[in-house]
Parts: sequence; C-alpha cells; structure tokens
Amino acid sequence: MDTPSAEKSQNAAKLSSSNLAFSRRLADLPGPKGIPLLGNAHQIKSVKFHLTLENWAREFGALYKIRIGSRQLLVLSDHAVIGNLLRDRPDAVRRTSYVTQVLTETGISGLFTAEMSEWRKQRKLVMRALTADVIRNFFPTLISMIERLLRRWQAAVADADPIDMLRDLKAFTLDVTVAMAMGQDINTLEHDDNPLQQDIEAVFNRIGRRVTMPFPYWRYVKLPIDRAADACMARIIEAVSSFITQTRNRLDQNPSLRAKPTNMLEALVAARDEPDSEFTDADVIGNAVTMVFAGEDTTANTLAWLMNLLASDPQATAHIAAEADAACGEVGVLQEFHALEHLVYSEAAIHEAMRLKPVAPALALEVNSDLVIEEDLLIPKGTEIMAMLRRAAQEDAQFTQPDDFRPERWLSDPHATTSGDITRQLFAFGGGTRLCPGRYLAMTEMKMVMSMVVRNFALELDADAPPVEEIFAFTMKPSAVPVLLRQRQFN
Repeated sequence: MDTPSAEKSQNAAKLSSSNLAFSRRLADLPGPKGIPLLGNAHQIKSVKFHLTLENWAREFGALYKIRIGSRQLLVLSDHAVIGNLLRDRPDAVRRTSYVTQVLTETGISGLFTAEMSEWRKQRKLVMRALTADVIRNFFPTLISMIERLLRRWQAAVADADPIDMLRDLKAFTLDVTVAMAMGQDINTLEHDDNPLQQDIEAVFNRIGRRVTMPFPYWRYVKLPIDRAADACMARIIEAVSSFITQTRNRLDQNPSLRAKPTNMLEALVAARDEPDSEFTDADVIGNAVTMVFAGEDTTANTLAWLMNLLASDPQATAHIAAEADAACGEVGVLQEFHALEHLVYSEAAIHEAMRLKPVAPALALEVNSDLVIEEDLLIPKGTEIMAMLRRAAQEDAQFTQPDDFRPERWLSDPHATTSGDITRQLFAFGGGTRLCPGRYLAMTEMKMVMSMVVRNFALELDADAPPVEEIFAFTMKPSAVPVLLRQRQFN
C-alpha cells in the first residue's frame, strides 16, 4: 500500500518549461566542506566512492551537494524522487555527459550510452535479441555451461583444492554472455589463459577511477596504467570484431538467419547490412562490446554477494535448497525451463541481495531541462545528480528492518515492503523505460546457478578469511567470496 510520504512524492520531481515555482537552490543545500580547485575530490577514494557518499548522506540528509573539481553534483537518496527521475528517462533525465564521455572514449558505446531518439532506435534492435523466447531457445546451452561449472567445483571439492569463486563466476557469466550475444563458446571457465576476463576487469577498474577524478588528465597525458587499459580495450574490440566477421560469414552462407537471427550479433549485423540501414559498423561493435561488459560483471558480482549472504544464513539457504530439490529432481542441474517459475524463494533472495549489495549503488544522472524536486528545490538544466540507489532502498519508510537480509520481504508478507511492485521498490535494473534489457537473462542465470549450488553443495563461511569489503570499480564488487563448498549430504 502507498504511504503518506509516497502520496506526497507523486509530484516530487516535476518538469516545467517556464514559471517554475521554487524557494531553494543548490547553493542552499548542506554538504561537506571542500577546498579550492579540488572541491571534495581529495576526500573521496575511488574504490570507496559510494561509501563516502552514503556516509555523507547520514550526516547531511537525503539531499546535499558536493563538488569534484569544477563539477557540482546534487547527491540524492530520497527513494520517491529517484523513482520519479528514473521514470522520466530518457526525455527529462539522461546519463551524465561526463560519464558518457568517459565510457565512449574508453570504447564503450551503443545502447548503454545512447540518449533520446538514438537510444530508442538502438533499444528496439537490442530487445529483439533478448526476449523470453530467445532465452528459452538458449536454455539448453545455458544448462551445458552450468553443468560445466558444476563439474569444475565438484572436482575441486573432491580434491580439496581451493576455489576462486569470484573468478569462476566471472568466467562463467562471460561465457554465457558471449554465447548468448555472439553464438561463441569461448570457455574462459576452463581456460585461465584466456585474457578476455582480465582485460574486462582492468577496463572496469580504470573507468571506476576516471569517473571520480576531479580532472580528466588522461586526455592530455596518459600514465602507464592508462596505456595498459587502452591495450586491454583494444584486445576486447579485436576479439569482438573477430566474432562479427565470423557472424557475417555465417549469414552469407545461411541467408535465412538474417530473417531469423539466433543471437544478438546476428540481429545487429543483419540490421546493419539491410539496404538504407540507419546502423553503422560502429553501432554493431559498440553494442556487442557493451553486451560483453554489461553481462559479465554485473551478474557475476550479484551472485558473489548472494553467496556471501547465504553462507551466513542457513535458514534462507535451506529454503532455496528445498525449491532446488523439487525443481531438479534426481539431477544436479535444473533441466526444464518452465521449472524456473517454481524458484520463487530463490528469486526473492536474489532481489534481496540486489537491495543490500547492488552492483550499482549509485547512478549518475543529468537533467535535460530545469526542474523542481521536493516541491521547492530548483535543479538547473545540466546539473549532475548522483542518485544513491542502495541508500534509497534502505529507508525505513520503504522496508521494515531495512538492514537485514530478509528474502521473505519480496514474497507475501504485507508488512515487509510498502508496495509489492518490485520495479518501484528496487532499482537494481534501473527504472522507467530504461530498465536493463538483459534483466530476464540475468535473473535466469542467477536462479539456475543458485539452484545448482544448493542442490549439490553445502555452504559455509571461511572462518579464517578477512572481512569482505565493498570495492567500487564502476560497479560494486566484493573483495572476495570466502565461501567454502562441501559436498552436500542427503539423509
């Protein structure tokens, strides 16, 4: 049900082309004291960027201002206002020009960085390759990849070998993404010498560093670490370009695939090659590269956070195991696509992990026109807004016991959330029309992996491991996954 604060906030973010009524400006907001030239940049470590902003929110409230170099930002953690802003994308609000430029110059473009009419054009194309029917057709391939992950972990457990779970999860999700998007099985899971995963990690780290810098020095002087990141990106683009060449050859040999593509890259290449196409080779490369980045890091890190949480919650793990046992039957990996619908508690646990440990704890936005929020605060055109998604999802007004891991809140408990509408309560996949187009694939992957894990293994925390830290590298990842797998014993 709606709360009074939710009713009040229906007009919390309202647009007008003229006669804006307001009584406050950004200059009237509180915020941490900065220094000349740098502003607050010296107070922010890039790997702890989100934690610093969340700590300031506890001190200064849901609306405050900071300055990073010459850029003044509004930091916002009000759940209702963020929801309204996300629903106004892409017309009233966009990804910040600064972040978009950092991504574009790094080599990431396509749907992720597109705005307005260009975004609508590219989204229509990408969504054709990420429908439920496409994922259903991909399901047998997904099963084989999860079985490969299961065999790897079973062998490690049998030999008492350590498992680098974070590395394996990233390799697995990269394999799934490349297979789904490009029809290629690169098998980085079993081949540690494949540099693609390490290259993606290096580029993510560099982007995370750049978006928090007060001055874009790399546009003038590149340090060794910048040149190394450029080399990593060049190898990624080279690999994707090779996949594109193979795809075009496959389409030439089998023209029927142009009408009924079997993966995203076939759809992109077919659209590019149509007469009078509005797409370019750069669009194909940009969206293919974006898919690789978007599908690998985000899903793997969410799974890693969920593994950490479940290892500390035997009761929640038991619920997931009971579902997995019923869905999998006598086999170790779920085999029927329709059985995913029965993994209700598993899905709730994933949502709860994304609320507490979102891979995107903050989202950088920019307003396209003057607007008024909170009924009296003027936000001028071009203002950058740092929407604190995790902080907003831990408000007492939205959830009871917001700091606790409680998957049940996403089920039938009417007191657990203020609304049953997940897209309005949880911004893990964005909001409004710019919801992540890959969310269905991501949820399918995560439910399949977790059902496999609890069906075959018992989880326990490594008591000798140091505490897990949150690391911001454009996405938020755990410093480690100190979870030990034991062969599950059945009574």
